[in-house]
Amino acid sequence: MTRRGLLTGMFAAALPLHAVLSERRLGLAIASYSHRWRGSYSSFKVPPFKHALDVMDHIRGLGFCSLQIGVEGWTLDFAKQVRQTCESYDMTLEGCVKLPAHAADVTRFERELRTAREAGVRILRSALGGRRYEVFTRRADFEGWKANALKSMALAEPIARRLQMQIGIENHKDWEVAELVAALKGMASEHMGACVDTGNSLALLEDPMAVVEALAPYAVTVHLKDLAVKPYQEGFQMSEVPLGQGSLDLAAMLDVLIAARPSLKMHLEMITRDPLDIPCLRDSYWITFPDKPGLDLVRTLAWVKANAAAKLPLTIGQSMLETLTLEEENIRRSVTHYAQMKS
Repeated sequence: MTRRGLLTGMFAAALPLHAVLSERRLGLAIASYSHRWRGSYSSFKVPPFKHALDVMDHIRGLGFCSLQIGVEGWTLDFAKQVRQTCESYDMTLEGCVKLPAHAADVTRFERELRTAREAGVRILRSALGGRRYEVFTRRADFEGWKANALKSMALAEPIARRLQMQIGIENHKDWEVAELVAALKGMASEHMGACVDTGNSLALLEDPMAVVEALAPYAVTVHLKDLAVKPYQEGFQMSEVPLGQGSLDLAAMLDVLIAARPSLKMHLEMITRDPLDIPCLRDSYWITFPDKPGLDLVRTLAWVKANAAAKLPLTIGQSMLETLTLEEENIRRSVTHYAQMKS
């Protein structure tokens, strides 16, 4: 961090949160519209979003200042349309991109970054894996994934540096926080940082606040979410819920993030779906965690019990229109809560 950035961070940390947030508008990650985005349905009341311009037209009216969305398949002409729309709407854009899987994939990656630049993008989010406790049945398979992920980061960094862009690697229920920090330290590049998700790492029995504190110095963008939790027979369940309706200390997390990186944009990620099962009492869950302390399990289950919701939201059994309506309500409730945090 530069001296100016350090001083700005110290100044931000000294102010009350509402004062720091007063001019900081909320952005939206496209996953918040996982049902409406490119939906294969027809509805006059809640029409699907077919492309980024549809999304921007809609979220502008909700007060969002930024959109984080994938750029795969964009033409240069479409990218120019997006940039012009951003300028006229006083919005910014962040991209989502897949890192190159191997050397032959670098050309595709660079093409997508150049197209993103044409749209005005300077920050992109990338996720390298999925829920490791579901994906891998052998420790060796996870280690192979990790080696490939590090190679992908190494292939991507020179392109991002040359184009003066930043890539945030998300804690996507794949990396433990110490693993992601080690990877970013190894890169030692301002062009390869973290997309800090405020809730994902609970699925790996990590303290959400500790994860935010560890990743804040590397943050280039943020997925802001709240979680509701509940025990079940094989561990616990967790669900995204509208900001302020869960158990995460969002105010404290924002304090930490803004103090470390005052220019960060917060993007709401409110995925409307059924609860995720975290089967941490199953032997198979632990295959990729041979060195994880049992204390992490005890602490997490105690926290879940202390913060257990009476029930978690469900979408199963709903009609498409009911789910789409709930998705919109969840986003609007989150916007309302964020505005209250600023006042």
